[in-house]
Amino acid sequence: MLEDLESEVQDAVQWYWETLSGQAKEQQESEDSTRGRRAEVLGGKQMDGFAGLIEDLLVDVGVPRESVHHDYYATLPGYYRHEKEWDTAVVHDGELLAVIEYKSQASSFGNNLNNRAEEAIGSFTDLIEAYEDGVFEPSPQPFIGYLMLMADNEESRNAPKVREVNFPVDEEFGGATYVERMELLCLRMVRKRVVNEATFVLSDEERGLQGEYWEPNAELRFNRFARSLASHVQGYIDTRQDGFDVGSGG
Repeated sequence: MLEDLESEVQDAVQWYWETLSGQAKEQQESEDSTRGRRAEVLGGKQMDGFAGLIEDLLVDVGVPRESVHHDYYATLPGYYRHEKEWDTAVVHDGELLAVIEYKSQASSFGNNLNNRAEEAIGSFTDLIEAYEDGVFEPSPQPFIGYLMLMADNEESRNAPKVREVNFPVDEEFGGATYVERMELLCLRMVRKRVVNEATFVLSDEERGLQGEYWEPNAELRFNRFARSLASHVQGYIDTRQDGFDVGSGG
């Protein structure tokens, strides 16, 4: 499956735009549609094409499908709060292996981009603190991933003014478009190890309905994200199958 990631991502992008524009019902009813089958199982939400893709990828590297949980069934306890419903959580043999969030933004960038940043930073920080406090014991350190699909349009390419009421804003945000701000958020979360990997995908409705997408940053490509996730989880699965208990020292 790793060898055909581009077409898989194209399907997920197409499903997103079809769902957003109300055209997804035909695909969901089609027996020949991979994204339709995935969305039917997951509920048919806009980002379910990506959730289904990640699930299939995990199963392909040896994770039992019943160990890949979504939404309500991916609820995990936190450190600063009692619980959170994640988009995808991999819980295998009572151990947390991976947590992934899928987000999108196609409009209202001025109102919602800060909310996206606060949500991501807060949620992932809470998860890391919970792991470090032993909440998921005896789990290994889980893979944490963030996937953002953003509409590439006139509004998202607008560069809003920054408000420097009391102190100057980080110069990288000065003159940055909404696209560039989101890219910077994803990149900094990776480099500061808030997440293991993040992927940032751009598309527009016209070309997105044909599955077209583009990735502006080499460090945030889906291929890199997927391979890192697969390697992380497969390494753990292989050690268990070989009879090696990671937590026992041998």
